Amino acid sequence: MVKQFNSFLHVLIFIFCTIIKMTIQLPTIDIKWKKYVLVKDRIAYFNDNYPNGSIVTTRIMTDEPGIEVFKATVTPDCDKPSRYFTGYSQAKRWEWFINKTAALENAESSAVWRALAFLWIGITDWIASAEEVTKATWGESK
Repeated sequence: MVKQFNSFLHVLIFIFCTIIKMTIQLPTIDIKWKKYVLVKDRIAYFNDNYPNGSIVTTRIMTDEPGIEVFKATVTPDCDKPSRYFTGYSQAKRWEWFINKTAALENAESSAVWRALAFLWIGITDWIASAEEVTKATWGESK
């Protein structure tokens, strides 16, 4: 029983150290006193550490004009396609100043951000992206 507990404890410590290592290695920005890892840094980390992985984005068509929706699928190892992580995002062209010119790009990068977050790449506190927090904060100040 003690041996099993020690093995379990070692696994937990390894997982914790791996998560901390991924987060500490990546640069962060501060938004509302929280640290966030940008999409470009998450993608760079993924490409460096998962050379056999893939990131695929799919635009999801909607009937509502001015709304862009994307799904991102991150597969860490293409030889094991059954292990994948997905993220969805939507951007409304009228909702936030950056979306007026870049809603499509913002929705796509936010979906990638979320999918990589589910793989525990760049997690600092929570899975909301820097763009989502900025958008929510901007909406509060209106």
